[in-house]
Amino acid sequence: MTPAARLQAALDLMIDIGTSARTADAVISAWFRARRQIDDCDRGPILDMLHALLSHRARLGWWLARHGRPDTPRNRLLAFLVLAEGRRPEEIKRLFSGVKYGPAALTEAEQTLVVKLQGNPVDHPAMPEDVRLECPDWAAEGFRRRFGTDFATEMAAMLTPPPLDLRVNSLKTTRAAVLRQLQALELPAQASALAPLGIRIAERMSLARLPGLKTGEIEIQDEGSQLVALLMQARPGDRVVDFCAGPGGKTLAIAAQMQNKGRIIACDVSEGRLKRCAERARRAGLQNAETRVLSSETDRWVKRHKASFDRVLVDVPCSGTGTWRRNPDARWRTPEEKGLDALLALQGRILASAARLVKPGGRLVYATCSMMADENEDQVAAFLATHPEFSAVPLAEVAPQLTGSAHPDYLSLTPARHDTDGFFAAVLQRAAVAEAPPEDDA
Repeated sequence: MTPAARLQAALDLMIDIGTSARTADAVISAWFRARRQIDDCDRGPILDMLHALLSHRARLGWWLARHGRPDTPRNRLLAFLVLAEGRRPEEIKRLFSGVKYGPAALTEAEQTLVVKLQGNPVDHPAMPEDVRLECPDWAAEGFRRRFGTDFATEMAAMLTPPPLDLRVNSLKTTRAAVLRQLQALELPAQASALAPLGIRIAERMSLARLPGLKTGEIEIQDEGSQLVALLMQARPGDRVVDFCAGPGGKTLAIAAQMQNKGRIIACDVSEGRLKRCAERARRAGLQNAETRVLSSETDRWVKRHKASFDRVLVDVPCSGTGTWRRNPDARWRTPEEKGLDALLALQGRILASAARLVKPGGRLVYATCSMMADENEDQVAAFLATHPEFSAVPLAEVAPQLTGSAHPDYLSLTPARHDTDGFFAAVLQRAAVAEAPPEDDA
């Protein structure tokens, strides 16, 4: 592909992401599946440009507003080329020539914009801090409360490109064997720093180059997500529920942890997501996993199976702030239609309902891919205050090897500290039923 064609591809993707209800990851995956002729040497630069455009949205919008121009994807691309890459007007004119597969020729207004922006840095001294750090208004206060003096550092880390993390399916192979296979393909793969079955590839690439995905030997899963599943400590023969399973990434990890013995039920309100989960489970060779569609968090199935499970994972719907590196467009989508308060209320209801499934002596793991305290520590505190039969199990007791958490008792991961997506998980144990005292013979 020519440089101009790569620019047009990035522009097309940005437009598709902006008009789709799906996440950027989903849109990108579908876009490249429909264009399998694009190889890795073009795929990488296209994705790099797209990520940069999405990660500069607020700053580019600020500059466009400063010059009275509409904040459109094409104007954003032009502003990025001038402000972030230092391209000169004549170079941009050559790229925007209207030649086949490249962007349409510049209009007179666009040429004027390029000239006016020339010589300016993308970060202007007059720019508000929240704009410079690409932090939306709805999240700024919560993040400042969460990170304090580390606010700028953490926000900057969320603007960096995410890595490609894999989890090895221990039922089919070993991490050492997969590493040898990937290195034979000349891929820069290495063992993950924290997850015992994780592998990180430091390169943007076509997933078609990973044969293990088709055979079920590996799954794409962020290292932080793998660690959440690890905290379940599910044992062979256990009865387990993944209450908000989605497409089943953590379900698969937990089922393999159980060595294909016992029973794990993946629950969700979306039949489509559970269908995807079932397909992945079959490919992974799992025989202990099944799915259950719920009508809501208070489905009658929950009442019928109360106090029946050794382990219950509750990975609740959340703001998704921990995944902003992977989905930089998500920061500009307000959580849920009714706002963050409604989302917090839903999280509380889901947690309370799922807790009914935990048997005495069993464990409940509450998790989010958020870095907001009100979705994490505050939710756990509110739950424990109304459920005295549960108590928090310190992280050092559950997984002493996981040091450096941003919270002393819970797993709290951030891109700046751990180079993972932002995840939170708290392990809560239900008190065992006390044995009745022996009866007096008298």
